[in-house]
Amino acid sequence: MAERVLVTGGAGFIGSHTCVELLAAGWDVTVIDDLSNSSPEALRRVQELAGRELRFVEGDVLDEAALKQAFDEHGCSAVIHFAAKKMVGESCSDPLGYYRTNVGGTLSLLTAMRRHDVRRLVFSSSATVYGDPAPGACPLAESAPLRPSNPYGHTKLCVERLLRDLAASEDGWQILSLRYFNPAGAHPSGRIGEAPRGVPENLLPSLMQAAVGRLPQLRVFGTDYPTRDGTAIRDYLHVVDVATGHLRALDRLPEVEGCTEYNLGTGRGVTVFEVLEAVRRASGRELSTVVEGRRPGDATAVWADPSLAEQDLAWKAERSLDDICVDAWRWQSANPEGYGS
Repeated sequence: MAERVLVTGGAGFIGSHTCVELLAAGWDVTVIDDLSNSSPEALRRVQELAGRELRFVEGDVLDEAALKQAFDEHGCSAVIHFAAKKMVGESCSDPLGYYRTNVGGTLSLLTAMRRHDVRRLVFSSSATVYGDPAPGACPLAESAPLRPSNPYGHTKLCVERLLRDLAASEDGWQILSLRYFNPAGAHPSGRIGEAPRGVPENLLPSLMQAAVGRLPQLRVFGTDYPTRDGTAIRDYLHVVDVATGHLRALDRLPEVEGCTEYNLGTGRGVTVFEVLEAVRRASGRELSTVVEGRRPGDATAVWADPSLAEQDLAWKAERSLDDICVDAWRWQSANPEGYGS
């Protein structure tokens, strides 16, 4: 019989793409999601793409009853934990909400896992744990200093330390934390993609909504960074590459002792204006921009050294920035209102 994995936040952007890869690889999947920033239509399309069904429990990971239902009714041998709030700007204005969901939700999940004797976990961490690296520090290896500069990053680092402490205190835990940099793009089919509620904070969905006419223009936050064109530099990797990274981590878990962290990135940094040009090429549309000041908590330049993941997980990013933008445009142009189209 196929093994079953519980995916928290599995209806979200990265979660839905990961579910497609899991189902295609033969895993049975249970998703728990409160749908606060996602849609049940995403899960319907996941099943359509995979040609297989998954099981769904609607609920929050802070809800013990919902977690009990997910574990008791369906069982699982491992968990992939995506469920979290993820916006840097929002975390600065609502730190209590971010700690309650990201840290409190993880505590609730780990308690349920221990109760059901499930000790294999892949945790969705983030490159925000590195904060704003010193000039010349990139590419960032896993050994780089951890100094997040916003509450979102603080919650991710807090959970990483919690997982380390748990694995050190109790035998049997097998945990991998994946620090991915800037997931973007969409499934090549155009059937699932990023569909944020409200005005998006992240660059790619903002660009796509501007290209499709949902936003009047792109807001560029800061053109006075010490970079090649004055805009911030990030490591954008295709969401399908991120999804396959979780699959490789899940396959690796039986060999893990304790807790380990891995970067998922391309190893290349690109500027905001370079991404803007790539979106113009993909969409064939000119995009209006307005320049504003830097946002609190934003770093100057962050990109990955992903060599450890290639060495240990047999994973590397395979898709380019142009691939990201072409696939994101295919999704956005076919679904201009996201899953409400």
